[in-house]
Amino acid sequence: MRFAVRVKPGARREAVGGRHGDALVVAVAAPPVDGKANEAVRRALATAFGVRRQDVVIVAGDRGRDKVVELPDAPERLRELLRG
Repeated sequence: MRFAVRVKPGARREAVGGRHGDALVVAVAAPPVDGKANEAVRRALATAFGVRRQDVVIVAGDRGRDKVVELPDAPERLRELLRG
């Protein structure tokens, strides 16, 4: 399943949830430098949805706040968050 993600780098604490338009908001403490925020996004999504970090793939937007992420088997919790 592919879905849109809006990243908030440099947050005080990591969180997955909330909406920004059609995108799921992911707040990460890592700065947007040298791919650190991207790795933090993958880690946060994997932890939140109980999947392996390797299964979280950033398909588009690796250099911006708006990304498209793919999870092979989307958990029901993700589907609920995306429904709003």
